[in-house]
Amino acid sequence: MKVLVTGGAGYIGGTVAGLLAQHGHTAVVFDNLSHGRRDLVPAGAGFVQGELADRAALESLFLAAKQQGQPFDGVLHFAALIEAGESMRHPEQFFRNNTASTLALLEAMLAHGPRRLVFSSTAAVYGEPASVPIREDARLQPTNAYGESKLLVERMLEWFNRIHGLRYASLRYFNVAGAPEDPAGILRGEAHEPESHLIPLVLDVALGRRNSVRIYGDDYPTPDGTCIRDYIHVSDLADAHLLAFDALQNHDRLIFNLGNGQGFSVLQVIDSARHVTGHPIPAEVCPRRPGDPAVLVASSSKAIRELGWKPRYTKLDDILRTAWIWHQKRYAT
Repeated sequence: MKVLVTGGAGYIGGTVAGLLAQHGHTAVVFDNLSHGRRDLVPAGAGFVQGELADRAALESLFLAAKQQGQPFDGVLHFAALIEAGESMRHPEQFFRNNTASTLALLEAMLAHGPRRLVFSSTAAVYGEPASVPIREDARLQPTNAYGESKLLVERMLEWFNRIHGLRYASLRYFNVAGAPEDPAGILRGEAHEPESHLIPLVLDVALGRRNSVRIYGDDYPTPDGTCIRDYIHVSDLADAHLLAFDALQNHDRLIFNLGNGQGFSVLQVIDSARHVTGHPIPAEVCPRRPGDPAVLVASSSKAIRELGWKPRYTKLDDILRTAWIWHQKRYAT
């Protein structure tokens, strides 16, 4: 297969592009490198630097592939802004980058491209759930502009499927973590600027890059009083994307939640990091952040049942172990 991977120079997209290469497929990465890195594009993959909003460039890419007798079989779409907090300060950037730019991609696909797409969505489309674990038929009511920007894409995909026959899969998930244990020895890990995700923050403390990690509230109605969140290893997530892509040969519309199958509390993550790294990792309790639900866990039973998806990294220590290997290499002096 020949697949276009938008945002393929990033953490998740690069991992999926690498997995495609391992399976003998041709991956072409399309990325503007605003948050990705050229060296994260896997060996053997093609690379095109460009803006997702540039419909003409995408049409030219699809058309050239067809004229050369090597058309694209589909698109794996990861390019997006992801910081939910930032989306509440600058929602216009998220609607432009995540929603409007995806429309340009879809129009280019209709003009000269393939009719099969896997969309890297988010469980933020659910907002604050009425019950957990969250199922795919739960109410869709985002509480931030990031989630809304992704939900609008899902709405577009539904119409494009109905009217134009575009086959698509939307994969919804919460927190991605860990680093792929690549046979080529290339590890891609999680890092953001500024950093706001728990596992990289905790590992930064273990490396001495931060003095302590903050716990926002220890009085939630959970076993240890801290928030419980869903974590999925990036390699398990990549497996699900390829399974969904294959499933679109026989289905025209698929929606799956992806998660670890269980939630982990903030204290459990910190304790696991202490065990894996051998460092004490001081923590300080701070007041709750407004709008933080006590528990956010997605049900993956549908994906396991219908896709045959089998997460390999179900233990928190294993997820942290791979992340720790990458963090040490990244920040080695």
